[in-house]
Amino acid sequence: MTEAAKRYARHIRVLCLQLLVGVVLVGIEPIASQAQSFEHATKDKILAALPKLEEAAQQVIANGGVPGISIAVVYQDEVVYLKGFGVREEGKSDLVDADTVFQLASFSKPMASTVVAAIVSEGVASWDSRIADIDPSFQLYDAYPTTQVTVRDLFSHRSGLPGGAGNELEEIGYDREAILQRLRQVKPESSFRSGYSYSNFGLTAGAVAVAKAAGMSWEDAAEAKLYKPLGMSSTSSRYADFLTRTNRATLHAQLDGKWSALAKRDPDAQSPAGGVSSNARDLAQWLRLELGNGNYDGKPLIDAEAISQTHLPLMARGKNPVTGGWSFYGLGWNVEYGRYGEVWGHAGAFSTGARTLVSLLPAEELGIVVLSNAFPTGVPEGLADTFFELVMTGKTTQDWVIEWNNIYGQLFGPAIEAAIKRYGTPPASPLPALPLSAYAGTYFNPYIGKAVVAEKDGTLEIRLGPKGKAVFPLSHFDRDLYTYRPSAEMPTMPVAVTFEIGSDQKAAQVKIDDLNELGLGVLTRIETDRPASP
Repeated sequence: MTEAAKRYARHIRVLCLQLLVGVVLVGIEPIASQAQSFEHATKDKILAALPKLEEAAQQVIANGGVPGISIAVVYQDEVVYLKGFGVREEGKSDLVDADTVFQLASFSKPMASTVVAAIVSEGVASWDSRIADIDPSFQLYDAYPTTQVTVRDLFSHRSGLPGGAGNELEEIGYDREAILQRLRQVKPESSFRSGYSYSNFGLTAGAVAVAKAAGMSWEDAAEAKLYKPLGMSSTSSRYADFLTRTNRATLHAQLDGKWSALAKRDPDAQSPAGGVSSNARDLAQWLRLELGNGNYDGKPLIDAEAISQTHLPLMARGKNPVTGGWSFYGLGWNVEYGRYGEVWGHAGAFSTGARTLVSLLPAEELGIVVLSNAFPTGVPEGLADTFFELVMTGKTTQDWVIEWNNIYGQLFGPAIEAAIKRYGTPPASPLPALPLSAYAGTYFNPYIGKAVVAEKDGTLEIRLGPKGKAVFPLSHFDRDLYTYRPSAEMPTMPVAVTFEIGSDQKAAQVKIDDLNELGLGVLTRIETDRPASP
């Protein structure tokens, strides 16, 4: 198992995945050359490409590539294409159309940067505002970064905060306030401003601080500064609003080779980084604003300098594994230099079943949004690359959907298989466990909080998160090692829970592997009457 696969196995349940993080880009040979001759886009070329894009989308649906897809295309400030394909939920008849609302996952990040740019335009904060000045409650592990970290640092993922920090807390039910407060316990992955580490909750901290400077909650700021001015009536940064939409897409993951609606996903804790829900029709209006550099319907809505800052390349990320383009991160945007010049884009994914993409060619005034309701899949990237190649060269040189699906197969399949191989089946002759009472008890550390291991019906279960609401049965594996399966979307994926036995023949500590990516998943037994944060 490669080191990259091991890293992925440790954080397989990260719920808001940015699909081309640096570790993915390194070591994968691109299958396409960066240099390619092309002519500039024209309306006629785009209109000629659209039927072929539609045919490719229909083929994906017919082949079972994803249950549903929705697409928007904007060119020269005009919405030239809006259409949906497939179904909102596998096995049901409700069809996807341009008004079907999808959960966007990390596609939310460039939208968050637009909201912040709007607030920056008003002068109440800047991209270089120090978080200590606008939200003194936020702290990092070390004093110097805490006093100096800026909105720009957090939106470009260069604060030093490890990428997975906070994701594991969200999974077991902690809210945004609790997660952001606990980030100060996380040791930096790199020195301040020296390294790129994609962080959902780092970006969330920056966005929340700017909204606070404007005297608003993040959700209210997003609505007031972006969604309402653009008439995006089906767009929200609140999960509760998504649930009210009658025309909404269900999440799907793979089970026994079939798409199934296995889990739901409430991303409110990381709303700026992954919590937007929207449809193709609304997002087309946002594309107009972005391609117009802050102008909308012929009027300046956001200061051009404030929004243009979001598209500057700040942190190197390596090469795109399929197109070969050099990739950087800006402020909530990927900035790539590829076959057709500069590209602004961002992918979104939930392991529970969302895959989305925005991709813009600013020099061509051309952009596409592809939304789908399944994970893992490379369909959004595949369709976007197909469309751009058709427009810019008049033909396709390969099946881009297949190429992107292959990338996803390389990334996720081997890691999951390795975990199942290691922990899926207990040894033929396992060492017996101690009496269940030896493991039962309350364990604690200040980052994860409490974990209660309790006997139930002759077995053990573990209760995690606020008030122990996340409850999972434990299966004995070998002596003091148990496993559990915390991901509804990956029910065959086992995770190790290992007890350390003290001199009194009772467990003194417990290590929970999927909560230990940062070394903070080891909890110590406490007396039940000892005060401890939940």
